[in-house]
Amino acid sequence: QRATATMGETPEPSPQAPLAVLSKVELRVSCKHLLDRDTLNKSDPCVLLLMQSQGQWMEVDRSEIIKSNLNPVFAKIFTVDYYFEEVQKLRFEVYDSHGHAGVGTHDDDFLGGMECTVGQIVAQKRVTKPLFLKYGKFAGKSTITVISEEISGNNGYVELAFRAKKLDDKDLFSKSDPFLEIYRIDDDRSEQLVYRTEVVKNNLSPIWEPFKVSLNSLCSCEEKRKLRCVVWDYDSRGKHDFIGEFFTTFEEMQKAMGENKVQWDCMNPKYKIKKRNYKNSGVVVLLDLKIHRVYSFLDYIMGGCQIHFTVAIDFTASNGDPRNSCSLHYINPYQPNEYLKALVAVGEICQDYDSDKKFSALGFGARIPPKYEVSHDFAINFNPDNDECEGIQGVVESYQSCLPKIQLYGPTNVAPIISKVARVAANEERTKEASQYFILLILTDGVVTDMADTREAIVRASYLPMSIIIVGVGNADFTDMQILDGDDGILRSPKGEPVLRDIVQFVPFREFKNASPTALAKCVLAEVPKQVVEYYSYKAFPPRCPQPDTPDSNLS
Repeated sequence: QRATATMGETPEPSPQAPLAVLSKVELRVSCKHLLDRDTLNKSDPCVLLLMQSQGQWMEVDRSEIIKSNLNPVFAKIFTVDYYFEEVQKLRFEVYDSHGHAGVGTHDDDFLGGMECTVGQIVAQKRVTKPLFLKYGKFAGKSTITVISEEISGNNGYVELAFRAKKLDDKDLFSKSDPFLEIYRIDDDRSEQLVYRTEVVKNNLSPIWEPFKVSLNSLCSCEEKRKLRCVVWDYDSRGKHDFIGEFFTTFEEMQKAMGENKVQWDCMNPKYKIKKRNYKNSGVVVLLDLKIHRVYSFLDYIMGGCQIHFTVAIDFTASNGDPRNSCSLHYINPYQPNEYLKALVAVGEICQDYDSDKKFSALGFGARIPPKYEVSHDFAINFNPDNDECEGIQGVVESYQSCLPKIQLYGPTNVAPIISKVARVAANEERTKEASQYFILLILTDGVVTDMADTREAIVRASYLPMSIIIVGVGNADFTDMQILDGDDGILRSPKGEPVLRDIVQFVPFREFKNASPTALAKCVLAEVPKQVVEYYSYKAFPPRCPQPDTPDSNLS
């Protein structure tokens, strides 16, 4: 039984608590001694990767088709998420493909399959197993080899553009049909195929299409690691003619940045020995190299980026009179109310990333002294010049002392507070470096009244270094609040302008009432690392150099 997933889509892990992806793993596949299903030519193999999800095999991805080859080395790199705490079953199926019809999955095209787990491949790093046909029958002497590599320190990818000039002509009646292969030479001297270009027909000075490879894949993120580049003349029967090769490093390739070009003599060692005046079999030129760095949340935190935390508390009349034990703002001497529980759970994690441990604490929807006018962005410490409190405890104390002094009122307008934090974030943005990121935690007991203004404010804020977490307190119907959390679709302003990034996370507190405080914090903060990286990547701000004293990470 097999269902098919969209190409590149990874089947979801089992539906218990969300699992943390331990890491991503790259898998490279090769086969030996495949069965020959074709009468005139050899088989044209292709590999399908399937993953087991809830008892069904789902196709995750497939390799390219290699023409007329019983010992293929596939250029396709399969990437899978690796969950340490879960058995992830994989199945590799090899098929003989038939040109334009694509990969058939008929029995007579099936060259064999192999099952294993991600854990087995990660533990052994290299797994070679026999291929089996249906009913456990061996597919002759066919074997499949899967090599795994954990993507660690994934620091981006590189874009390369190659061409060649005056290559040797290997064809009698036409010119060579060249393609280029790049191999990484590992510490054990084995070679890993990094990339195989397309074939340029009938051309001794081909220009190959630019391509992208991860730095991890190209050189294991080591600039001095040796690379072997080979130029072949393509043969449709799979017997490609060797034109020449050269050796280089990523360090040397980087000279091709900007206006510069790097070139190598493409050498055939046999000709070098035989021919006295042999110079080369052509030259290969690296026309352009672009490095695209990819940074992680930890790169920014370790570079000294501070998370500035602001809490905004709903003081509208719908919360109930704080003196009444039914009120959501009731101060029970024996246990904290929902507002305090949510504030402490989220704030305690955020404070690890803020060096001065000072939090802005604001209120909205109340009449405040001295004139008892309604305010939608007042400091709960009643100091308009400095709304910061000392640590989470300072916020708790300011909250408790402000309650008797204010009159709960309405409506529930949150746009003013979003805009207030956004103004501070906009000033920070002008510094042009990744030094402060703002998290606004809004605690509210109902659906916001100023939905149009709130949507507008969120769209504006999505261009700034900030994220918004909204926790719904109490038992109100929060359906309309889900609109603000762009998970179901893209949030738009009233004029139809979409958010640049999804920066809002909405959670009803009642779903976590009986869970530990860490469960709430984990849920609402889960998106923040991604949002931080998305913002700085969009701005193309790299992390600053690591600072000596950085907080421990428990947010990533």
